[in-house]
Amino acid sequence: MNVRIRFDPGRPLRRSPGKNRQSALAMGALLGPASLMPYSLGLWRLASDLGISGEFGLYGVFSHWQLWIGLGITMNVAAVTLNRYGRGGQLEVPKVLMVFPTRAETPPQERKGA
Repeated sequence: MNVRIRFDPGRPLRRSPGKNRQSALAMGALLGPASLMPYSLGLWRLASDLGISGEFGLYGVFSHWQLWIGLGITMNVAAVTLNRYGRGGQLEVPKVLMVFPTRAETPPQERKGA
């Protein structure tokens, strides 16, 4: 016995760019202020190492100031990237931060003759 289940055709998929811009703006808005927490923990740990503040409250892997500052930088870069995507822009990465070289864009007049 074969049973066939027929579903109604749903909405067609949208294949347009920028479908998730609202959610990117929301996540970017939340990540911006949230990146202040790792910065403050990193500065607290650094001040604790220098003897300026009291003892740091976390132990183990999370007791290193480099980890907290790096996490803060990562969250801040993610917030900026999401905000730029949400507003319709593109992220322009400086050449200094490019880890892998990319192929240079060929000028338009050279592409026409090919």
